[in-house]
Amino acid sequence: MPGTSEITSAADLLLLLGLGARLKRERLRQGLTTVQMAEKAGLSRMTLRSVEAGEPMPTIGSYLRVMRVLGISQDLALLVSDPEPAQGRKKKQAPGAQRAVVSVSHKRHELQDFQSLVLHQEAVRLVKQAPALVQRSIDTLNRWRATGSPHSQALWEEWSAILHRRAWRRALAHTGRAQQLRQASPLTILLPEETRRRILAEVQSLKS
Repeated sequence: MPGTSEITSAADLLLLLGLGARLKRERLRQGLTTVQMAEKAGLSRMTLRSVEAGEPMPTIGSYLRVMRVLGISQDLALLVSDPEPAQGRKKKQAPGAQRAVVSVSHKRHELQDFQSLVLHQEAVRLVKQAPALVQRSIDTLNRWRATGSPHSQALWEEWSAILHRRAWRRALAHTGRAQQLRQASPLTILLPEETRRRILAEVQSLKS
């Protein structure tokens, strides 16, 4: 059975987040509910939510279906078109002329949350490959709940449910509550130090 391709680059993840956010804004602008959008695109509401969240799991076909319903699939056509130069002459392009520029907001809290999101996406990918690793997070969480601040108990209680049920979507969502959960997370302790450094360096380079 062929393996699945994983997107782990912070730049690629940021592009998907931006695409998902744009699709959601366009759906709302056109006055379509998630039920209407999912029906028109032939997708489940869960898949539509994943697309609008910019998650890497949905296929490119799912993204294309949503773009087609919204009438913006021509934007993708710009990427696949490769017109021949006039009279068969090759036009010399300046270095970096077709380079896509990806950046994140310089607002400190937005940058930190994006960084945290990428770290958690990588941690979830790691756990899916090696499910037994989740016990380390559970053990860490139990120590925190026994000795930590009472102000974090509600978040840790929710993390207990996430870890035991493998409800990763709750921690990776683009909501205020998910941001709070990521700030009190026992999940990223699973990341190898070199992986953590790589992600931090990628996010810092996006800021630069």
